Amino acid sequence: MKREEVLIEAMPYIQRFHGKTIVIKLGGHAMVDQTILDTVIQDVVLLRYVGINVVLVHGGGPEITEKMVAMGKKPKFVAGLRITDSETMEIAQMVLVGKINDNIVSDIAKFGALGVGISGNDGNLLIARKAGTKTVMVDETSQEVDLGLVGDIEEVNPKILKDLLENHYIPVVAPVAIDRKGHSLNVNADTAAGEIAVALNAYKLINLSDIDGVMNENRTRTYQRLTVQEAESLIMDGTIVGGMIPKLDSCLYALNHGVLSAHIINGNREHNLLLELFTDNGVGTMIHLS
Repeated sequence: MKREEVLIEAMPYIQRFHGKTIVIKLGGHAMVDQTILDTVIQDVVLLRYVGINVVLVHGGGPEITEKMVAMGKKPKFVAGLRITDSETMEIAQMVLVGKINDNIVSDIAKFGALGVGISGNDGNLLIARKAGTKTVMVDETSQEVDLGLVGDIEEVNPKILKDLLENHYIPVVAPVAIDRKGHSLNVNADTAAGEIAVALNAYKLINLSDIDGVMNENRTRTYQRLTVQEAESLIMDGTIVGGMIPKLDSCLYALNHGVLSAHIINGNREHNLLLELFTDNGVGTMIHLS
């Protein structure tokens, strides 16, 4: 397409999204590859300058593991789930809040916008309770496992985010929550993004990952559009497995609680965020109510 045709195609979407709030969950290689992160943040800054309110929520599991190993602490996993003791929690906060969050905020500044890094502890943004034991399969045997300082979100208080958005900042949220006794808990970033999108009555929730979207059973085709019912069926019949389940669960939760559409796209490809939002065909999977 000619450049002017691209702009004309984007115009109705820019008009539609102007003044709306979009929650974007950053994950995958964008968290460890500065080149990829740069292209994503460029897109985010452009969204802000065309009048879209953006809230970023980021993960950081691989970086936590890397820092633990560097500090001489062996990470412990059971059936792929991290066991978070008090020392692991301290390292997680160091990585999520002190390193990754700060790096994203600095990148936003590099591309000409204003970012503010916060965790779920700030302003009681994310209040959680310690998760109960999880039933997992270990060597084909069912076991009850206590994951330690891992939380389930009970309440979201979005005032701090609304205040930042009203003053034209881009909030960057680390997935650490606080319980009602003031203790920090690690929470799933996908879940946090969905909860925040609902609390803000966001227009869209977008999950940036390392895959092109929701794929069929043979991984040969990416679904361009799915209804909530279709997505739920893909989980029930085993088409969706592994790490895609919490991403899709987060999207479905948001859609069932007022968010108009959710997207899962590959954040590793340059400017996919803009292509998904501002072109007719998009580049990933869009999920909607009906």
